[in-house]
Amino acid sequence: MAEKTQGPGHAMFGLNQPETRKPAPEPAPAAPPAAAPAPGSPQVVYVQAPPPVQAAPSAGGVRLLPALVALLFIVGAVNLYLTVTGQQRINQLLSKQADDLNLLTRRMNTSDELYSELQGKFQVTTEKLGLTEKELSRAQSLATDTQKQLSQSNERLSQAIAKKASSDELNKAQAESNAKITGVANDLEGTRKDLAGTRKDLESALAGTKGELSGAIARTHDELVELAHRTDRDYFEFNLERKGAKQKVGTVAVELERTNPKKNQFSVYLYFDDKRAERKDKAINEPVYFYMQGAQSALELVVNKVNKNGITGYISAPKGFIANTPNVLAARPGA
Repeated sequence: MAEKTQGPGHAMFGLNQPETRKPAPEPAPAAPPAAAPAPGSPQVVYVQAPPPVQAAPSAGGVRLLPALVALLFIVGAVNLYLTVTGQQRINQLLSKQADDLNLLTRRMNTSDELYSELQGKFQVTTEKLGLTEKELSRAQSLATDTQKQLSQSNERLSQAIAKKASSDELNKAQAESNAKITGVANDLEGTRKDLAGTRKDLESALAGTKGELSGAIARTHDELVELAHRTDRDYFEFNLERKGAKQKVGTVAVELERTNPKKNQFSVYLYFDDKRAERKDKAINEPVYFYMQGAQSALELVVNKVNKNGITGYISAPKGFIANTPNVLAARPGA
């Protein structure tokens, strides 16, 4: 009987309930017993447990969540901006490097063309020098033969004198010697003239080659005037103000095809010797060489300024090759 009364006793004192921070509410008053218990029966008391208390959400946690979301959004936007900016910077550097590489390639191609031309001229010069050496060798051979013939003539004269030859024989021998000497002298004079002509041709060729090797480029009008004063070439300025514009410089005409101010490039058509030649995607201050019939050396086109619609530059030609056209010195007297 004692064990049966133990369980309700623990329930009555709240030993089997979980511990809470707040005090439990007061128990409701028990209903009065309906009737007195019988003697000797156990007494049972029923107590109702309080409802579980739920913790209210923290107000600080609710306010922190939007701040975290905004922070993540800002970090993502900054990362996106840095990524796009870095990609644009990389693209600009790659574009600039590509432009520099194209310019170097064009200059190397121009240098190769100029080198090929100069190599041909040096080959011609070498051949002329070889011809000169042959002529000198021929002159030396003629001198040796003349010396031998004079020795033989002197020997015959000595023999004739020794044999007391007649005056007619002596005169005949002397005349033969004089004729041979005159012939040799004429041959030597012809050889000397040929050598002088060859030397003049060589000097002209070397002078033209030296002028082309100097690579002088004028970037302004004042520099062009100074260049015209110190070189043996004529310079003619031109200005094409729109696409399709065409300007004649003596027997040469320049027509603007298109421009690329961003890359400082241009394309033109050159008209000379009854033909049209295209010079495509050339750079500013880059010499463009072309050759005309009768010119001792190459003509040169240089563009100093490139804008959206037009170009400005000059043409260089051998002295006196382009006639009846005022050059930069004659077009602006006193410059």
